[in-house]
Amino acid sequence: MEQLLKLRYLSVLLLSSCSLFQQFEDTYEQRFKAANVATISELQSKELVNVIKPIVKPVVAVYPSAFTDQTGQRKSNSEFALFSTALTQQPSALLIRALKHASNGEFFVVVERVGLDNLTKERQLIRSAREQFEKEEEKKTLRPLLFAGVLVEGAVIAYESNLSTGGTGARYLGIGSSIQYREDSVTVSLRMVSVATGEILIEVMTEKTIFSYGKSEDVFRFIEMGTELIEIELGNSRNESSTIALMKAIESAVLELINVGYDRSFWKHEEIEIDELDCDAECLSNIRG
Repeated sequence: MEQLLKLRYLSVLLLSSCSLFQQFEDTYEQRFKAANVATISELQSKELVNVIKPIVKPVVAVYPSAFTDQTGQRKSNSEFALFSTALTQQPSALLIRALKHASNGEFFVVVERVGLDNLTKERQLIRSAREQFEKEEEKKTLRPLLFAGVLVEGAVIAYESNLSTGGTGARYLGIGSSIQYREDSVTVSLRMVSVATGEILIEVMTEKTIFSYGKSEDVFRFIEMGTELIEIELGNSRNESSTIALMKAIESAVLELINVGYDRSFWKHEEIEIDELDCDAECLSNIRG
């Protein structure tokens, strides 16, 4: 009989804890969504994908050594030291992806420079095979590699942690709940350099906030005249991906670079007739750059 009463009492405590936990979860779930949390399929920003393509697509190149993580930040941990870096060490891959997705791949011509050595070796193999197996009159000339007129360079220049921290908590009759949050930020610098003159044509800088929060619930109660203690703890945490946040910062930098290029007439797009009655404010701003 006593065991049955304990189980009933424990069930009541669990239900009370879960109800309080759900209320806090609903509140912070909305705030977490407001932090622009994205999934892998949603990485490309709508503005970058829908930007108007130029009349002549500029040929650009990204060298891995020209766009790196310069922050030197390590993953934070209050219990022991971590040697893993806070950000990806291949941000150039994210930059290339952003450039390729601009205007659905119709804005830039991005040439390969990451695996340039491998590409050169394969071209040498093709030439050797043709010299060995093709007749002199049938030999085909291998087209030269496309060269870039512009280099896109820059760096991840800052990763600031614990810019804003805080939390809330409450406890009543042995039932308690608490929530803690933290905000970090990542800053990206991007520039476009003319290959012909070495002049820096455009330089932009963007910042993205990384939002994280954790929730915990605990219930404790003395039973059997204070001789036995029941204690229950629940909790979870959610962290916005630093890689996705970095991707968003890079996308914003590329979009700003495109808009500045239009303003300075580095590229031009064809005039488009628009029925303003069928186009909202966001549509007009995208078309007009």
